Amino acid sequence: MKADIHPKNYRLVVFKDMSCDYAFLTKSTVDTRDTIVWEDGNEYPLVKLEISDKSHPFYTGKMKLVDTAGRIDKFKNRYAKK
Repeated sequence: MKADIHPKNYRLVVFKDMSCDYAFLTKSTVDTRDTIVWEDGNEYPLVKLEISDKSHPFYTGKMKLVDTAGRIDKFKNRYAKK
């Protein structure tokens, strides 16, 4: 196995699903700008998610439109010409 190929900056990070206010704490190396105070009173870096297993229709069984960036309109406009 090669030495020194794995990242060294693992730290606790909060991932938050903005569509349903579900958040979880895990280790990650992702770079973030935002922070949040977690349930234990400590401040952690925050990664904002558009969708997670708590809001995805496959896992919830409910069809729900999640279009935060206007992707459906962009798709329709792009392929309406053809």
